[in-house]
Amino acid sequence: MARRSHEILWRPSPDGLAATTTGRYLRWLDEARGVRCASYEELWRWSVDHLEDFWLSIWDFFDVRSAAGFDRVLSGREMPGARWFEGARLNYAEHVLRGARHPGLSGPVVLSRSQTRPPHTLTADELEDGVARARAGLVRLGVGTGDRVAAYLPNIEETLIAFLAAASLGAVWASCAPESGGRSVVDRIRQIEPKVLLATDGYRFGDKAVDRRAEVESIVAALPRLEAVVWVPYLEPDRPGPPAAVAWSDFMAEAGPLEFAAVPFAHPLYVLYSSGTTGLPKPIVHGHGGILLEHLKLNAFHQGVEPGGRFFYFTTTGWMLWNVLPSVLALGSSVVLFDGNPAWPDLGALWRLAAETGATCFGAGAGFYLAGRKAGLLPKADVDTSRLRTVLSTGAPLPAEGFRWIYEAVADHVLVASTSGGTDVCSAFVGGNPMLPVRAGEIAGRCLGCRVEAFDPDGRPLVGEQGELVVTAPMPSMPVGFWNDPDGGRYRAAYFEDFPGVWRHGDWITIHQTGSCEITGRSDATLNRGGVRLGTGEFYAVVEQHPDVADSLVVHLEDEDGGAGELILFLVPVPGAVVDDGLRSSLTAELRRCLSPRHVPDTIVAVPAVPRTLSGKKLEVPVKRILLGVPADAAAQRASLADPDALDAFERLAAERNMPCPTP
Repeated sequence: MARRSHEILWRPSPDGLAATTTGRYLRWLDEARGVRCASYEELWRWSVDHLEDFWLSIWDFFDVRSAAGFDRVLSGREMPGARWFEGARLNYAEHVLRGARHPGLSGPVVLSRSQTRPPHTLTADELEDGVARARAGLVRLGVGTGDRVAAYLPNIEETLIAFLAAASLGAVWASCAPESGGRSVVDRIRQIEPKVLLATDGYRFGDKAVDRRAEVESIVAALPRLEAVVWVPYLEPDRPGPPAAVAWSDFMAEAGPLEFAAVPFAHPLYVLYSSGTTGLPKPIVHGHGGILLEHLKLNAFHQGVEPGGRFFYFTTTGWMLWNVLPSVLALGSSVVLFDGNPAWPDLGALWRLAAETGATCFGAGAGFYLAGRKAGLLPKADVDTSRLRTVLSTGAPLPAEGFRWIYEAVADHVLVASTSGGTDVCSAFVGGNPMLPVRAGEIAGRCLGCRVEAFDPDGRPLVGEQGELVVTAPMPSMPVGFWNDPDGGRYRAAYFEDFPGVWRHGDWITIHQTGSCEITGRSDATLNRGGVRLGTGEFYAVVEQHPDVADSLVVHLEDEDGGAGELILFLVPVPGAVVDDGLRSSLTAELRRCLSPRHVPDTIVAVPAVPRTLSGKKLEVPVKRILLGVPADAAAQRASLADPDALDAFERLAAERNMPCPTP
């Protein structure tokens, strides 16, 4: 394999660090705790070796408030089962709204932008009034502590307001994005039996109107214990809702007190769901305290959120990153909400929006940046990018070319922070930090308080070699549990069966001697050629930089006799391009040169689309199962896919491959 250069594209400066929350925290840690760390490696090591001291420092530095004292920071380091801040009673929403009053935050605290309706903003007063009114509306509908409130809404201010209102009551929130089909939504929220559903009539995606009334009808019909529907007319503001539905205007009509239920640290805040591509989605329960602490740390130290800043991350309400948005307010930063097609009317739309709203922190999936690079986009020539301080990337590994494009085409002064985490912890395991250099194609380091390691199959730590991403000490935002899993059996099976007492996340990671990291794909999608494990992310980084390739997917079919098996590369060509012998030869040569002869596919096949989850994850494992003869509808839940028809081509190919040979 070609040797990594660890090319440095950006270096921190002492003056720049001093002005960040990270710099202020380092000074406070020295003065208040007597802990002096000269480097990020020292700080990270202290944070994982002294977990209790570290998380107590987060509590104190960010002035977390509790209605009752806690007995101790951590009950023990066993996993699962570790309990944090037992005895504390707090409320996530209280801290979010308190942060929206930060003296460094002037002007609007929420800026809503949409392709469905005109721009709108909320001041801190307006946000508080909205939350108080929504809280009163929920109370009138009988919602109290522990009741579930579900939403089928886009990334708009009504969703944010309703979520904070539910949290203020100690109710449990769950949301699904309206691009999700009815079955996908029912598979998720039926598990938690919501008392109230907030739903919309539709939305615009670019210039296309998407009507969701039929989906809402099917969802409501599948929830026999649902007591009320709150109707949010969005596509057509004057359109009435289903029979007996409560109009949003009526729901918000009465003022009420802005109060906050003081709940235990581990009290459920919301339920997030796994992708559900190969079975019923896992309902992952996250708690008030764990999410608050983890997001204060994540946003302040790893995502560049500063008081008075402006945070704009492109996400839908079905992705865990939406759950990070409200937490930004807790740090005194305003937040930009966007609903629509990120590539309409062209790929420069989000960059123009970032400039128009004055975003200081911008984030998107890795594919967004690679699409801009492939299109030859030059945002800095079209808009003012000088206010940007951090550019965030996640969802998939960002290859070196993506890093270089951001510095060349967007801004050379920004901290590019590639991150990797998951819905499972609603946070990141590895990411950027203003104390660390940015290296092309690499994640800067392990996040504070996250004892991340790479394990070999026998559970031995690796450095400089690819291994299983594991977490060997508890994190506050590890799930409270799974919903309706009283003995914790499903939860243990999901993360702790392979290495007892150790969280196995399911990604391949390499932790370099420098401390930087690389994620090279899902370990359950491993390509194993002749006993050598190959990460899928390495393939995509090479293949998708080719100008004729729009998307790709790679799978390995093992040989039952122990041979090398068959490595198949699927390509989606860009419009006007074809997958011919010339393209195949070019990619084969590049894979051999950049990676190794083992990475050269046996077969390269054109397909119209790569199947992805609604959050953009590629489905290597379901495709592999289809090629092995499993029916597509059994290999993956179509309702959980961004394009349910994307499986059809693979099913046809499987039928052709598995067709018996004619008798001579």
